[in-house]
Amino acid sequence: MAKVELNVLFKKIQKDDKKEVLEFHILGDDVQYKSELIGMAGGIVIIEIGEVKLSAEFKSIQRDSKKVVLKFEAKGDSEEKTIQLYPKAGFNIKLLLEQSQMSIEDIDDEEDHEGLEYKVNGDGTTEVVGQMNIDDVAQKENEDDLLD
Repeated sequence: MAKVELNVLFKKIQKDDKKEVLEFHILGDDVQYKSELIGMAGGIVIIEIGEVKLSAEFKSIQRDSKKVVLKFEAKGDSEEKTIQLYPKAGFNIKLLLEQSQMSIEDIDDEEDHEGLEYKVNGDGTTEVVGQMNIDDVAQKENEDDLLD
């Protein structure tokens, strides 16, 4: 999908302990790229503001009589990038949006976390890599008894 270029008011950027929300307002009645924006809503998009590019979930698009409000939640490795956006908040800016090839699940999978490696078999069961089964435990105990 091609990039969508919008002139918007960068209304606010708000950070709490779990997320960072960016809010933009399109002022006026004539909104370009209506169908493209509606199609992107609910998915992951690439936001470009000046030199800053970041991935974000397009949380919502709301319209009232005076404006259209676009809300995004920054995803992935965006903390350093969003810090660069704080001086731009409160000003009219050029916002470039592009549909990402990644899904929300892909972004969540990128975040560092500890876990176990496993594979899912065709019948839906899982096997944890390197995990012993009950027969291996019994055999290991017998080997340890023989060594003592």
